[in-house]
Amino acid sequence: MSGTRTRRRRTGPALLLAAGLALTSGLAACGQAAEVREPGTQVARDGRGIGLLLPDNTNRFDTFDRPLIEKRIAELCAECDVEFASAQHDVATQQQQVDAMITKGVRVLILDAVDSRSLRSSVDRAREAGIEVVAYDRLVEGPISAYVSFDGARVGRLQGEALLRALGDEARGGQIVMMNGAATDPNSAWFKEGALSALEGRVRIGKAYDTAEWRPVNAHINMSGAIAALGAGSIDGVYSANDGLAAGVISALKSAKIRPLPPVTGQDAELAGIQRIVAGEQYMTVYKPFRLEAYAAAEMAVALVRGQRPDGVATSRVDSPTTKDIPSVLLTPVSVTVGNIEETVVKDGMYTIDQICTPKFAADCRRVGLTP
Repeated sequence: MSGTRTRRRRTGPALLLAAGLALTSGLAACGQAAEVREPGTQVARDGRGIGLLLPDNTNRFDTFDRPLIEKRIAELCAECDVEFASAQHDVATQQQQVDAMITKGVRVLILDAVDSRSLRSSVDRAREAGIEVVAYDRLVEGPISAYVSFDGARVGRLQGEALLRALGDEARGGQIVMMNGAATDPNSAWFKEGALSALEGRVRIGKAYDTAEWRPVNAHINMSGAIAALGAGSIDGVYSANDGLAAGVISALKSAKIRPLPPVTGQDAELAGIQRIVAGEQYMTVYKPFRLEAYAAAEMAVALVRGQRPDGVATSRVDSPTTKDIPSVLLTPVSVTVGNIEETVVKDGMYTIDQICTPKFAADCRRVGLTP
């Protein structure tokens, strides 16, 4: 990722869980949540408020990240008070929410920034007020205390390698479109870097786009432009940075009446993405075990509330464009295709087969052998 350097110290779920157990054993009962205070004053050093700011209320954040983070915090610190807000994918809203958390006097802020650059001044204000900031899922600029995410370069590499496998012999001399994420998101650069490490020199990249705000509608517009520029019959595959963008890409391919659909990648293992894989519309997605990510963020936040450093949970160190040597957890993503849905997202309890194989997808599920 441009401007980001990673130094991995140790990895693996076992070490993360061990760190969580060590933190649990060292935690006594926490105190009361901080009261609302006047702007410009420092938060109470014994405050136990933890702010949780997520970028939107998509199925992922509502179903997995938020409840998992809140559950783990409650396990570690029964008296810690979690203040939650969703930005609904709006930068100005999230900036206001950070200000509200400062006014409320939270001791720690878990922040998944809508825009990593635009939230820098908000992070600066939080730190000036004495609030420790844990960057969640994407590396926000500013003086953060810890960072939790997945190895973004590995995500992109998995996507690129999967696309090459799907293309097979057609990769040599073939042409693809790259539908990258938002240019303002450092994760996007990381994903792109990883994908290019697999794709460059192996396949021709006809068009590449940075998709504003990660919106599927923008991916649809970009893909329609690529089809018009390159020709409907000359696109052999599409690198899509996540499942939402894949939905926009696939809708544009369908609108252009392209059959069969070329292989399209994805990320996040959204239910709709898994169903598109079952239906043969999307080739793969990247599954990121959210429990490990959410638990690591909660464990770091509680350590910081207790006045401890998060190093006992951290497995790596990361440099952002503004902050060096950030204690970090970078987890390992997993490639999911139609052949390993049961061994990944179903086995881990992310979805049941019944949730995937609704009546609309029942025939597809039977065809690929995905049955209760």
